Amino acid sequence: MYLHAVIMYVLLPMPLMFFVGSGTSSFFSESESSWEDVTKFLTGFSATGSIAIPIILKHADVIGWGALIMELSSLSIFVLAILCFMQMSKESEYSAL
Repeated sequence: MYLHAVIMYVLLPMPLMFFVGSGTSSFFSESESSWEDVTKFLTGFSATGSIAIPIILKHADVIGWGALIMELSSLSIFVLAILCFMQMSKESEYSAL
């Protein structure tokens, strides 16, 4: 269970770090770049897996409620940190203009 969390926390920000900073468009808007589309897909895939795998493990009684709540709460804090990073990088683009 913990190995899954570590792998997802490493994989989740990778597409964002590699591909989103290359363009000037927003991550939440329509993009004309195929790299940004790949980034959105990989991030969505990683986020869905980070939510679905602990729920499936709980459903199969491999983990308990405490582990499920801990995993989902740590994921929400991690996603919040990524969103704050994206907001701060967008603000720094505007201040540089």
